[in-house]
Amino acid sequence: MSSTDLHVVLGAGPAGTAIVAELAGRGLAVRHVDRETINGAPTGVETHQADISRPEAAIAATDAASVIYHAINVAYHRQVEAMPTIANNILTAAERHDAKVVVLDTLYPYGEADGEHITEATTWAATSRKGKLRAELDRRYLDAHSSGAVRTAMGRSADFFGPGVLNSTLGAAFFPGALTGQSALAFGDIQLPHSYSYIRDIARGLATLGTTDRGDGKVWHLPTVPALSTTEIHRIVEDITGKPIEVDLLTEAKPYGPFDETFMAEYAEMFYQHRIPQNMVSTAFESTFGQHPTPLRDALHDTIDWYREYLART
Repeated sequence: MSSTDLHVVLGAGPAGTAIVAELAGRGLAVRHVDRETINGAPTGVETHQADISRPEAAIAATDAASVIYHAINVAYHRQVEAMPTIANNILTAAERHDAKVVVLDTLYPYGEADGEHITEATTWAATSRKGKLRAELDRRYLDAHSSGAVRTAMGRSADFFGPGVLNSTLGAAFFPGALTGQSALAFGDIQLPHSYSYIRDIARGLATLGTTDRGDGKVWHLPTVPALSTTEIHRIVEDITGKPIEVDLLTEAKPYGPFDETFMAEYAEMFYQHRIPQNMVSTAFESTFGQHPTPLRDALHDTIDWYREYLART
């Protein structure tokens, strides 16, 4: 793949934005697409406003693409309704342009299967609506590849954290309180191991899948450090900041901070993730591509620095 091949990134949330930064940093041609106007794109990155839920808009937004990165998310309560259409439109556009599709995915398809050691071989055992939806969409992507219609590669991530990540269990409901001496939110049993994926490692991993064919037709776990308990992560944050953290623990899905009633009503079926161990193993990706996760302390330090700047300007 040459530096003139066009990489089109769909979605301007923290993942899409991080993917764009990673691709641009590699000197690649990048177009960034979102429903809303995109501001502050890296120098040289083309921006395009489009609603990918409309088939013709998806085709136009991805014109001339060599690789399409699917990092679109929608409001949590609309995912079951909206995401199948978006997936179909992306696959249709990719087939039209003979482009490869790289999909950012979650751990939802696994459900409650083998939470202590989740690998790419773990059974897809989801019973939740959103978990079964993700599994169905993932099979579509894999079937598109196996049929020869569209080349696909999929990267799965645990819960995000990192610069720009707000709507996460290790995001805006936690770090501002941890930095200012106010209460900081945590979910469920925080003594259990729980995987968190650093957003810049996610971006690097997806960019790697987009620039090589060695990952095509497969699901990969993006580089993520071995799971610690959330309490252990809190201790690292306390050590970095020099401040004790007052934890406000949610043991059930109810509104809190950035997580409103509508979101939490939909999230209730996924709350099992905070009642059982969740250790996502990424050694297959690491050994295949030679890319390893950022050391956790370094990643948390970067995140804390970003939140300090964020709090200073808000």
